[in-house]
Amino acid sequence: MKKINSATVQRILDATDIVEVVSDFVSLKRKGANYWGLCPFHNDRSPSFSVSKSRGLCKCFSCGEGGSAVGFLMKLEHLGYYDALRYLARKYNIEVEEREMTPEEERKEAARDNMFAVNEFAMRHFEKTLTATDEGRDVGLSYFRHRGINEQMLEKFHLGYALDGRDNLYRTALERGYSEEYLMSTGLCTRTDDGRVYDRFRGRVIYPIHTLSGKVVAFGGRTLRSDKTMAKYVNSPESDIYSKRRELYGMFQAKQAIAKAGKCIIVEGYMDVISMHQSGICNVVASSGTALTVEQVRIIKRFTNDVTLIYDADAAGIKASLRGIELLLQDGMDIKVLLLPPGEDPDSFAQSHSSTEVEEFIKANETDFITFMARILLDGAGDDPTRRANAITRIVRTIALIPNEITRSVYVQECSRILFISEDVLQRQVGKFYNEFALKSREERQREESFTAYPDTPAAPAEEGGQGENATGSDGSTATATDATPAHPYARFMRQYEMALMQLVARYGNFAFAEGIDEEGNAVPMTVLEYIDSELQGDSIELTNADLRHFLDTARRLSIDGWEEGYAREQQRLAQVRTEAFQAGVEEIRSKATDLGSITAMERALNERIDAEYASALEDYSEEYLSRRLCSSPDDVVRNLATEMVMERHVLSKVHTKYAHIDTERDLLGDLVPRAIHELKDAILETRIRDARSRLAQCPQDNFEAVFAVMRELKDLETLRSSLAKLIGDRVIAPRK
Repeated sequence: MKKINSATVQRILDATDIVEVVSDFVSLKRKGANYWGLCPFHNDRSPSFSVSKSRGLCKCFSCGEGGSAVGFLMKLEHLGYYDALRYLARKYNIEVEEREMTPEEERKEAARDNMFAVNEFAMRHFEKTLTATDEGRDVGLSYFRHRGINEQMLEKFHLGYALDGRDNLYRTALERGYSEEYLMSTGLCTRTDDGRVYDRFRGRVIYPIHTLSGKVVAFGGRTLRSDKTMAKYVNSPESDIYSKRRELYGMFQAKQAIAKAGKCIIVEGYMDVISMHQSGICNVVASSGTALTVEQVRIIKRFTNDVTLIYDADAAGIKASLRGIELLLQDGMDIKVLLLPPGEDPDSFAQSHSSTEVEEFIKANETDFITFMARILLDGAGDDPTRRANAITRIVRTIALIPNEITRSVYVQECSRILFISEDVLQRQVGKFYNEFALKSREERQREESFTAYPDTPAAPAEEGGQGENATGSDGSTATATDATPAHPYARFMRQYEMALMQLVARYGNFAFAEGIDEEGNAVPMTVLEYIDSELQGDSIELTNADLRHFLDTARRLSIDGWEEGYAREQQRLAQVRTEAFQAGVEEIRSKATDLGSITAMERALNERIDAEYASALEDYSEEYLSRRLCSSPDDVVRNLATEMVMERHVLSKVHTKYAHIDTERDLLGDLVPRAIHELKDAILETRIRDARSRLAQCPQDNFEAVFAVMRELKDLETLRSSLAKLIGDRVIAPRK
């Protein structure tokens, strides 16, 4: 098997002009150094979408969306990473070369492909049995017809039927050459202790579940029997390709409609989704009878911030569903809730009303979450003050989850109006809960972030019963937190200093800004990343924040991967440009000059100017190389961090740049890089001083030896910090000329 190799990825990124890519979707006009247009990610009324040709990045200064050309296509067209690269390869006529995978990569990829393939076969098998067998037509198709489902919806959602036999799917799959291994690993079949094989889905109508890209990842099966001892629904078990926490039923069919409408409607069941789509309301998905998860919320957020939750008026478990509202609020989503009339569910309501009537009903009856929660939680509390207080406290705690302060204040005002409670009282209580949540969130982040302890700094003890976690990025890299590497207590404090350093890596990692000395004593160019690496490794410093540590590891790899080939290719291209420019310039000079001396002087000046432009262009390529790779990484964490770090936040006014030379950030790297290193080291010393002071306070006063030892340590640390402070203000290296 093969994958797109890194050299091809680099050729694609080198050829890509983000202005050309964005212009295929957005009308752009040049203003100064950048291009501007209406943002395609929200209802933009005035141009707030900026595209930087030099940086290869775009950003909306209203909604915040943006990124590299790859990220732009992934978000706008809802493409996967490699699909976005192939789109660009086609646009720029680049032949996609792929690399051979390692045996382990091949094994994993083959297993996943085979699992998807057997699921695809099963879906087609169930579809066929629905319409091509007597049992399928009499039982399954009759059920769907009874529920009012038309042919178009049968095809759109690939609905099917599983025959009521022990191993019908199993035998058919083996006859078609599919492996028993993958029938078992997908959960389509099971083997009993006595060796007999059974189909998981028997005598049930089938609802295939698709990934966001349209692959069949799992199935849900509903029995049509009235036998109370039989489970009404059977679902695929979790597997290497399926996690129910990460899938929403109908998202594949609804994603375009959600993006177009700017809203996602969430219902509970398969038939709710299908009937809503059939009525013409296509921006609908289902959590499939389970509470919303963080992963599902993040999928929705990729397409919209506006969500409407629809509940049956008499549905059991509405209170349990409030957790979904809390998750949506925590992610900054704009939430509305709709209760249907008694006796109705989304399925029946959509079947008995036109799409216009459904849309108008939703618009007229959806309400904010406070009104909904007040109705649900206060219902039945009567005049019992304790029960009412508990319900109100639950509402206030939910408001405190909202990250935006203005939005919280608006909801506090609304809560005061509805519940007849003083706004000041509610505001104080919301503030209290907000602070509690913020503290808890910080503690959770610290627990999640592994670290390597600084020299002489004792590691914090692991919590009793703690379990390690593995967080796997989309590129397969894994950041691991274990009991042996607990969260650094100062990770939050250190983040600003580590971020400042990583921003320099993201922007200028492969740019040679200084000179170092090789093993033979010769002066050699040193890049920003090499300098930072030498400083960190020289003092055995590791970043305390796991995401930034992962970011740095990725930058180290990408700075080497494909660099020499890409740089040589750029040198060759620029050499051709230089030759053509010189030839054109010489022709112009000889057509205008009147004597040989003038021609010689003008050609010398022309050559110097073109050489300077050539050298400057190579420096630009070096500067932009790593930022383009990081901003176009398949790893979501790396790509998002890099995009945020690389985007220019401030643009110098023309008033300041018209009449005088202003040093750019690149000109000042000789100061900025060492300063960032020294400030990071100063912050490390600060944490060690805090630890020493804490230990000093805990020392028994009669243990003079221990007290004096800590005091000596404190003095040494303060002396070291004073020495470092002098360096922070000084220029320590000279930039390369």
